[in-house]
Amino acid sequence: MDKKTIKQIDLDLQMQNLNKIIGIMDKNLSVIEHFFDVDIILRDDMLKIMGTEQNTQRAKEGVSNLLKAAKNRDSIDEQTLNYILSMTGKKLDEGYIENADTVCYSVRGKAIRCKTVGQKEYVAAIRRNDITFAIGPAGTGKTYLAMAMAVDAFKKGDVTRIVLTRPAVEAGESLGFLPGDLREKVDPYLRPIYDALYDIMGVEVYQKYLERGMIEVAPLAYMRGRTLDDSFIILDEAQNTTPEQMKMFLTRLGFGSKAVVTGDITQVDLPANKTSGLVKVQHILKNIPKLEFIYLGQADVIRHSLVQKIIDAYEKYESDEK
Repeated sequence: MDKKTIKQIDLDLQMQNLNKIIGIMDKNLSVIEHFFDVDIILRDDMLKIMGTEQNTQRAKEGVSNLLKAAKNRDSIDEQTLNYILSMTGKKLDEGYIENADTVCYSVRGKAIRCKTVGQKEYVAAIRRNDITFAIGPAGTGKTYLAMAMAVDAFKKGDVTRIVLTRPAVEAGESLGFLPGDLREKVDPYLRPIYDALYDIMGVEVYQKYLERGMIEVAPLAYMRGRTLDDSFIILDEAQNTTPEQMKMFLTRLGFGSKAVVTGDITQVDLPANKTSGLVKVQHILKNIPKLEFIYLGQADVIRHSLVQKIIDAYEKYESDEK
């Protein structure tokens, strides 16, 4: 740091909210210091930020946003910390900062919340539309949030059934080489859906509703010829549908139903001569009321922080190749 340009900003803070962001053994302060290339000293309820004028101003903005976020949150986790810091200097919805939108609660009582601005827009789109498309990379919460919205609608009585489906398309393998009957062959492809349901509802509750036919998990091929009324329908991994399959799925929507279609168009496992239904549908269904496309990016990734960097690196590599 250039000693000649050092500037100091003193922030008078409420200790109650400050404790939420500094972390155990001041761990988060170290992250903030490294992110903005500043030095931070905490004394009583005063936070001293020292560094270049530009860096201290950016750090002040980042810390201010974190403090706003802390007001309505029990704590600031690593993902929220990194996300808010990364949005410094960019347009960050005040509603997101000050209000952690709770979708529902998991079986363990954990609040399932929108963790990025993109996720907040995604959940809002599901609430106001009959069909919502969520397109984005792995780890952006596309499937998990759709599942949480489905469970919430089911518990409120807005729908009487949850239907979850995805195409059984192999990523370089063949179903014929997997052991077991058709159900056992297909189950591995539906595992991410099961995992999300177990986490949100619990295994016992899920099994009970499954036996009663109130929850249905099935390959996309099983949807043909059906009309689904009063249902919350989720099509996962939609990048692996053909245009014909996509049309078939979208025309299953019945009265009182809501559908969410999720997928990552950068990870299509279809044969090279096949067009992805998710890619094509973006050009077909434009400006239709009660239908909306939401695009999530690497800023919305909520897995390990390294995943964001991996996605960013792949996007840069693929862009350079083109």
